[in-house]
Amino acid sequence: MYTVIEKSLYKIRERDAFRYIEEGPVTERPPVVFLHGMLGNLTNWTDAVRSVAANGYRAIVPMLPVYTLPKDQTSLGGLVRYVHEFLDVMNLEFVTLAGNSLGGQLASLYILAHPRRACALILTGSSGLYEVEMGTGSPRRYDPDFIRERAALTFYEEKHVTEDLVNEMLEVVADRACVTRLIKMARASKNETVGTRLHEVQAPTLLVWGENDTITPPDVAKQFEELIPDAELHFIEKCGHAPMLEHPDTFNRIMLHFLHKRVNAATLAV
Repeated sequence: MYTVIEKSLYKIRERDAFRYIEEGPVTERPPVVFLHGMLGNLTNWTDAVRSVAANGYRAIVPMLPVYTLPKDQTSLGGLVRYVHEFLDVMNLEFVTLAGNSLGGQLASLYILAHPRRACALILTGSSGLYEVEMGTGSPRRYDPDFIRERAALTFYEEKHVTEDLVNEMLEVVADRACVTRLIKMARASKNETVGTRLHEVQAPTLLVWGENDTITPPDVAKQFEELIPDAELHFIEKCGHAPMLEHPDTFNRIMLHFLHKRVNAATLAV
């Protein structure tokens, strides 16, 4: 759970009620759709988008309405429906889904609900089995030191916990409506787990985990690998919960190798 203040390199586009960024060519290769985490945003995937686009893949990152869904739809199921509608509006019939943290859990739930829509999964620091408490509902949520301490759990190196990041998180938790939905979504994440159904995932799956992830620890990654029939697991040293942010070059190299080896081959076989 985190957010990043970094400005996107790409113009935010709008289609119907959806906001997203997009880069890369339209080809026969399935596009890569990146899903951010609960306190994440479009820019969490900036380096990954740049990398896959430079290698001939269309990359798309929708802004997930974690804080703006109607209260009665604030759940993982609500986000699954949102992603499905987004893919329909974008005319994307066959995609690779990549997700971090809550976005990984959402990607897993989506492919379980729509198995013919996604040809592959890329999960990094994914929720869905178990996750360490982040203290979102704490009375100290307005305390910058407490917020900084919570944000530091995301990374191996504290240099990534900038003042801009802390200030942006403070803005989120200061909004009562955002906090209400944040807490409800966190509870939904606990209740809408994927462990009992991961054996149904038939798509090739890449798991990229930080060896020092304290939110979804390495044991979580190993459980994903054991439960998904066709999964490969890679650990990154000196890395926490967000490998695509903390070690983008290593993350992108692993991701591109997987896309070239598994997704291209699957496309040619169709």
